[in-house]
This record gives sequence, C-alpha cells and structure tokens, in this order.
Amino acid sequence: MWPNLITLMCFVLLHLRHLAADLCNWTGSGFAAGVDSRIVLQVRLRCTEGSVRWVYPGQALRVVLEPNLSSAPRTTVCIKPSPSLRGASVFIERAGELQLLVTHDWRPQQVFCFRASGPRRPAIYLQASPQTDGHWNRRTVGFRYELVGNRSAAANLGHSHLQASCRPCSDTELLMAICSSDFVVRGHINNVSHDSEHQTSLVEVTAVRVYWQRSGVFERQAGPSLSISSWRGHIHTLLQCHVKPGDGEFLFTGSEHFGEAWLGCAPRYKDFLFVYQTARAARQNSCDFPLD
Repeated sequence: MWPNLITLMCFVLLHLRHLAADLCNWTGSGFAAGVDSRIVLQVRLRCTEGSVRWVYPGQALRVVLEPNLSSAPRTTVCIKPSPSLRGASVFIERAGELQLLVTHDWRPQQVFCFRASGPRRPAIYLQASPQTDGHWNRRTVGFRYELVGNRSAAANLGHSHLQASCRPCSDTELLMAICSSDFVVRGHINNVSHDSEHQTSLVEVTAVRVYWQRSGVFERQAGPSLSISSWRGHIHTLLQCHVKPGDGEFLFTGSEHFGEAWLGCAPRYKDFLFVYQTARAARQNSCDFPLD
C-alpha cells in the first residue's frame, strides 16, 4: 500500500509543477499512467517556440500554449513531430472538441500547421498507442512547436507548407526583406546539395558578414589566422528553384523555423546596393541598413 501511495503523491506533486511551469521546453514521463489510467498530464508552456519530449508515453498529454499574444491576436501554430512519434496520435482542441492533426502516415520532416483563433489558448493533445505486451513503452515521443504571426504564417514552414516562389524579389520586397527577415547575411555559395525525395535543396554558405540572425544558424569559423574568421551555415530552399554554386557575393535573407534557415530574397550584393542607395536617396527605404 505504502509504495503505491508514495508513487501517487510524487505524481501529484509533479503534476502540479507541470501546471505551474513557465517553460519553453518540457520533458516528462508517462509513468503516472500506471497509477491511474484516466490521468491526462497537463503542461502549460509560455513561449512562442520550444519542444515537448514525452518519455515512457502513457495515455494522453495535453499541452496548452500560453505566450503573450496581445500583439498577434491571429496566430498560426505549427508543429514538427519527432521521428519517434509514429504510433502516437496528435489532436488539436477546437471549441472543446478534439480534431486529428497528425495521422499515422505522415512523412519525416513534415510540418503541420493550424490556425489558433478565438478566446481559448491553443491546446495540443498527444495520445500514446495502447500497451499490448504489459510492459512499459521505453520509447520517447514528442514534437517541436512554433507560434507565428501574420508575417511568418506565409513563410516556409516545412515541406508540406512551402509557399516560397523562385522568382526574383521585387525592389519593394527586397527592401522589406532586409528589415523583417530572421537572418540577413552577406556571403558566397560554396556548395548545393539536392534532396529529390523531399524536393528541397541545401545551400552551403560562407558569410563574410552576419548582419543579424534570430538563432545560431550561422556559426563563426576560425581562419588560418586568429584575426581572420568567417561564418558558415546552411540555407534550405525548394528544389524547383534550381540553385547552383556560382561566383559572386550575395545578400541572403529569409526565415528561420525549427532551427533551420529558409531562403527568401537573395540578390547579388552589388544589385542590392544599387536598390538600397536609390531608395535611400528618395527616402523610400523601409529601414536603415549598415553599409560597408
């Protein structure tokens, strides 16, 4: 009796801590399902992006996303399941009802998005497959999530939601891109590899200057001399864009999702300079940009 009581008390304390947690990422166990099969773990996360990792998944997990959305009342939620999620189901809560979001035949690297509207915070349910052998399921399931506003909702949000166009950006689009992109870097294309299965290309870039980036997609690399360094990173784009290695210096802009950079506008740097200087002379530039 006492071991079961101690286990239950530990779970109650852990359960309450999950309810009060102010976290971006959550890792927890489904071991409590062995105490009461009716238990649904409750997790509240208060960031616009993060991850959920469920060890020993049992029964169900409810994840409520509660960031400050006062500046973005219309929000899209996107999740990227972990490869080990197969065998589990993901639902979203709409008007008090559950709707299936992720089916069992999803493709690896696939991203699923849904509109989170209305007064209720978006909630995601993760339901583990039932145990059939009487033993604990020792696998780990989970997903990464992002909440994006109107600007980012139309960006590249994974292979199932790619909406990028391969056409060159207009001058207006370029001037907006340097102001609103998640990353802006100047550099050269070293190599391009293609993935026909996912219809994407991976562009290897050496950057001579990183103007800004939202995360650490581009990392500093030490050169032969300690005083010389460059930045290296990879940018994803559509295979149909037919990106090829080439000479010249480019200005790369784009969005970052789930730790990956996705290409937006990428003019040659000399062409960008002409557009920007012309707009600045006419006082039509959208923001100030540092020029060397």
